[in-house]
Amino acid sequence: GQPRFRSMWEQYCQGVNAIVFVIDSADHEKLGAARTELRNLLEKPPLASIPVLVLGNKNDLPEALPVENIIDEMYVLKFPKYCH
Repeated sequence: GQPRFRSMWEQYCQGVNAIVFVIDSADHEKLGAARTELRNLLEKPPLASIPVLVLGNKNDLPEALPVENIIDEMYVLKFPKYCH
């Protein structure tokens, strides 16, 4: 999401059953920012128990990272309780 809307994520996510966190798997430069935003999202107490699906899009592009690399880059395994 655009930076100007990120401060509203916590408000919009309250009361949901799950969160789908979509990343551009072909944009390697933004993965660090996406990882930081995912961590920030998971650290919000009201969202701590909501499962998160990390979804990579643009997988058809030649520069897209394989799933294994996305898992590593997004630290998905560090959040096993939340991320799938």
